[in-house]
Amino acid sequence: MTTYTDTSSTRITPRQAWRASTIDDPSRWYFPLPAVSLAAADQVVQAWRRQNQPVTAIRVDEGVRARLRDELRQAIEELEHGRGFVVIDRVPMDRYSGQEAQVVYWVVGELLGIPFEQNVQGTLLYDVRDTGQDLSQGARFSVTNYESSFHTDNSFGDRVLDYVGLLCLHTAKSGGISQVVSGYAVHRELAKQHPDVLNTLCQPFHVDRRGGTREGDSPTVRVPILQMCDDGLLVRYLRYWIQVGHEKIGQPLTTEQVHALDLFDSVLARQDLRAEFTLEPGQMFFINNRWILHNRTAFEDYSELERRRHYVRLWLKANDSTSRTPA
Repeated sequence: MTTYTDTSSTRITPRQAWRASTIDDPSRWYFPLPAVSLAAADQVVQAWRRQNQPVTAIRVDEGVRARLRDELRQAIEELEHGRGFVVIDRVPMDRYSGQEAQVVYWVVGELLGIPFEQNVQGTLLYDVRDTGQDLSQGARFSVTNYESSFHTDNSFGDRVLDYVGLLCLHTAKSGGISQVVSGYAVHRELAKQHPDVLNTLCQPFHVDRRGGTREGDSPTVRVPILQMCDDGLLVRYLRYWIQVGHEKIGQPLTTEQVHALDLFDSVLARQDLRAEFTLEPGQMFFINNRWILHNRTAFEDYSELERRRHYVRLWLKANDSTSRTPA
């Protein structure tokens, strides 16, 4: 039986367990897209125009990759051992089309990690925009304008997702604010105020796969919400997927489980633990999906199709060369 382990026994940096009053100044969340990286990306864009290949077929030369990763080393350090999120600022949208901006984004993503599929169709670059679909019909929050609630991506997946990237191409008319919370800070608050619920959150829950199944797969996956691993805390959570998952298998959540989820959500919702901001076109947002939970508030969109909110998502596995041990 999995039981709660205090995070004080793990090697974490104080900056990972940030809260609104202790996180560094917002100006430090933004990393300029290095000139060398932008120049290299520009070469890739030019080659892509000539070759007429899918963006996801682009591969960065190993020599270029090694040089450019040095330029992004500080961003990687922040993702792994700092606040757990960065905004890379930015793809010059006055110079590139939306498709060309995705080429630059893909190059940056390949420097930070290894892209992997976001659905059973094998999608690597996933459009995040309101398509009018309904959650009750199996849609993901990413294709609606609903508030998503605090969560980690791919909580229903078989593979651990290290980083989530979001490229902003168009913003909404109003709303759609990005919010982030440190799982370490939430864990510590629960350990201090509600230690009784941690054992429950460390037990497996049924999580709905949202239709992302192949023949023979179960419609749900059983995973704990909180898990202490060798390299630190792993959070896998989206409450709505858990509720639907338990309904699908005919195993209602127990009173104890509902109580634990309610307390978990109440801590996640606290403003004193939250950082928030609004992305602008061309900005790239990357988070450590193992222990940063994120939310997008509900939004109102423009009526014109070409102006509607449009983000592009990347899921990344950390490179083997990415160190998870603080220097």
